[in-house]
Amino acid sequence: MTLIHRVDVKEKFEVQAYEKPQTMDMHTHIPFSGSPRKHPSENDKILLIADPFTTNTFYYEFKVADIGFAEELSNMTNIDGDAIPMARIWVKKQSIGVRCTPFLVDALVPHRS
Repeated sequence: MTLIHRVDVKEKFEVQAYEKPQTMDMHTHIPFSGSPRKHPSENDKILLIADPFTTNTFYYEFKVADIGFAEELSNMTNIDGDAIPMARIWVKKQSIGVRCTPFLVDALVPHRS
């Protein structure tokens, strides 16, 4: 099961193509790439799933207001032909972001002394 299904976020976050702004300084922003998704409960935030087709991935959470620029990347396609849109977003330095690594709670491994 992919991360997209685990966090139950099915709506993609549409990235609109814009001409690169003249005022954005590349020294004040950091790029992050992944599949953008709407935040399930907060409209002022987005999720960016780093590698949506793997079972062991993570996602970023950013405020939309902290994004200076977004660019569409080529879609990522799996072996079954399912395609997911990808984007690179440029986030202002010193912004607060969250990096989350979901995992499946399964069993305890006994500690050996």
